[in-house]
Amino acid sequence: MGQKNSIPRRWARRGTRPCAPQDQRYASTYIFGAVCPEGGKGAALVLPFCNTAAMNLHLAEIGEMVSPGKHAVLLLDQAGWHLSGDVAVPDNITLLPLPPKCPELNVMENVWQFMRDNWLSNRVFQDHDDIVEHCCHHWNRLVDQPWRIMSIGLRDWAHRF
Repeated sequence: MGQKNSIPRRWARRGTRPCAPQDQRYASTYIFGAVCPEGGKGAALVLPFCNTAAMNLHLAEIGEMVSPGKHAVLLLDQAGWHLSGDVAVPDNITLLPLPPKCPELNVMENVWQFMRDNWLSNRVFQDHDDIVEHCCHHWNRLVDQPWRIMSIGLRDWAHRF
């Protein structure tokens, strides 16, 4: 998420072109997030970098969020930092890489799209701290709405069995 955000949609009168704020700066940050669609829970970290060390911090955060005696299966794409040999996976998590070029199978892609469409687009951030503040605020807003996580994440084809 950053200053080069997109304009997903905007209301305008027919025949007109809507204007929206645009920023030419490049400050950004990364949200490492995971959700449990069945329970409506989520865990995330907003970090200034995206690498194996950040992934390890995120996995540790998820491991702490998993209920005692439970085990989490974490679906993820095949980004280099997800499958690096240096990734420290907690005992209560199993990583399940998705096939390449299948973002529609990754629930988090839908979560990111929802956050961009509804909360993080069509705005100009003041600076990097403002980006981090908005990302944290809106992630917490999402986690405070378990029904929304369930709505975004539950798929009939995946959860009917």
